[in-house]
Amino acid sequence: MSASSITGRLRRLNKTQKLSAAGVSAVAAAALSLSLVPAQAETKTTPEPQALSAAPVVFASAAPQAKVIQASIIEQSATAQNLVKAADAVKAKHAAAAKAKARAAAKTKAAAKAKAQAKAKARAAAKAKAQAVKRAPQAASRSVARTPVYADNLNGWITQALDIMKAHGIPGSYDGLHRNIMRESTGNPRAVNGWDVNAQNGTPSCGLLQVIQPTFNAYHVSGTSMNIYDPVANITAAANYAADRYGSIDNVNSAY
Repeated sequence: MSASSITGRLRRLNKTQKLSAAGVSAVAAAALSLSLVPAQAETKTTPEPQALSAAPVVFASAAPQAKVIQASIIEQSATAQNLVKAADAVKAKHAAAAKAKARAAAKTKAAAKAKAQAKAKARAAAKAKAQAVKRAPQAASRSVARTPVYADNLNGWITQALDIMKAHGIPGSYDGLHRNIMRESTGNPRAVNGWDVNAQNGTPSCGLLQVIQPTFNAYHVSGTSMNIYDPVANITAAANYAADRYGSIDNVNSAY
């Protein structure tokens, strides 16, 4: 039953209750007036037979009718109360349904928002990844560009050796290295001294700066070749030894 139909029934019941109450009042008034007739008749010397006989008939029939009307009003009032309760129940049901619908809508909206945020996050991650992939070749290109290229000659070997020495804190200058190299080997990385005391002891001096193998092994600079004839490895090991023994290769002006 809808709330509008319940409200209509309540209006009709209220009108009926008003009419019934008016009827009860009229019957009660009639019963009261009829009940007064016998009291007035007692003052007369000779009562009239018709008046005495009429009063009990009307009085007797009025009371049951009033009870019936009263019972009807009570029943209608109870019905009205039940209808009011039913209307309240319908309203409460509709309110609960509206709240449930609102909660469902809010949940759907929250889910849609979370989904949108997840998509936005995924798009941002994909964009960042694409940018990183795009930047990688550029970074690699810059790294290659920053990596010095050394000539495979005496100038290139000295220049590369100086960069390695600088990274390891080994002192020395281009002039000091070049001067000692020209004196020791004339710039020949495969030069070997086979006549000095070192050669007589079985450890000939080798390479650009004429280093013996035990000295090369002891002062080898990490990151360079372990081959004593490698120009850069020979220069850096000799410069490392000279820095330990003389303070710098620049301080060496003769055999060392």
